[in-house]
Amino acid sequence: QVQLVESGGALVQAGGSLRLSCPASGRTFGSYIMGWFRQAPGKEREFVCTITRTGGARYYADSVKGRFTVSRDNTENTVSLQMNSLEPEDTAVYYCAATSITRNIAFAAEEYAYWGQGTQVTVSS
Repeated sequence: QVQLVESGGALVQAGGSLRLSCPASGRTFGSYIMGWFRQAPGKEREFVCTITRTGGARYYADSVKGRFTVSRDNTENTVSLQMNSLEPEDTAVYYCAATSITRNIAFAAEEYAYWGQGTQVTVSS
């Protein structure tokens, strides 16, 4: 089992940047595919990005491609999300998640077994 705790959410103006961090504890961090999801008020949770166990491949939702960058440090047991050029539409609670499925990557929230408590990101116009 792995425990996840996100941090770094804040209120920021449009065009600004934030860096979210998600340190993990528990089983070997490097055995998990990591993902970031977000949920805006009144909307379903949506996929933001995911990174493979070694960090060798990363995938992004079209809405954040080119603006967000996911990274991981398996020696520090941490996954991070650098968010640049933030837009009001990015306002949401952001969650990091972990899965140990046998495939190399996972895009659906249902595939992730472990979740953090979420961190609020608010982008003002």
